[in-house]
Amino acid sequence: MKFGLAFASSIGIEGDGALEICRRAEAAGFESVWGGEHVILPSTIESAYPYTADGKIPAQPDTPIPDPLIWLAFVAAMAPTLRLGTCILIVPQRNPLVLAKELATLDRLSGGRVELGIGVGWLKEEFDALGVPWERRGARNDEYIAAMRALWAGPHAEYHGEFVDFAPVTCSPRPVQARIPVLVGGDTPAAIRRAVRIADGYFPGEGNADRLAQLIAALRQGCEQHDRDPGSIEINAMFGAQMADPVAGAEQLTALGVGRVMIPAFFFAGPGGLDRLSEFGERVVLPLRG
Repeated sequence: MKFGLAFASSIGIEGDGALEICRRAEAAGFESVWGGEHVILPSTIESAYPYTADGKIPAQPDTPIPDPLIWLAFVAAMAPTLRLGTCILIVPQRNPLVLAKELATLDRLSGGRVELGIGVGWLKEEFDALGVPWERRGARNDEYIAAMRALWAGPHAEYHGEFVDFAPVTCSPRPVQARIPVLVGGDTPAAIRRAVRIADGYFPGEGNADRLAQLIAALRQGCEQHDRDPGSIEINAMFGAQMADPVAGAEQLTALGVGRVMIPAFFFAGPGGLDRLSEFGERVVLPLRG
């Protein structure tokens, strides 16, 4: 079992704190560290957040959400064994050529440690503020991923689609990894279909084991229908109620086929949080990690 420290960027918003969180996470046996994304939080939100019963995002207007790529670049040298991931990056909000350069640069500087967790977004008001069309954002996302992969594959790349269209160009440097892993986030049928089509990993937000098992079964069924090996898509799962008994929780998720457990860094926020992180590593991560 691999352990990732999810949303670490939201509790390590100052330079020294960000570096210390990553140093502690590496020493505690974590395999990866992750940053989430919202460019802005609108003062009025009518969109329903998909991961709470009441549809409300568990954040205040001034909750810190640093840019994940800048944050990951800052901490990369402090913990040279940690993989660096986004959980998630809202790809349709970004220019795909600029994003391809940013990700390739980070992957090159870090020695090939980047993982790109992606989502199409749930917050329409954020899209409106950014001037990005809300409609067909899923199709836009898929083209952006295809265009970035073309740029990473080699020089003189070109792509011609509905949302991105460019004649032969070269984007250099290219990533160290031949293929930056793409993890599709989301619990919807559309997210599962997208994972089957384009993903190297699947990252649902569901923490309930029974509902998670249903999502994993749907993913495997989709793979079989499209002649894809289900084992080629690594399952990532968020810890929630499992923190009440984390060893049993990790074993439960392993039995479901989860390859990486994502531990929300919020569990380690506040006074004494980093000591709790180290203790969690000694008690749970180090004995169970693969």
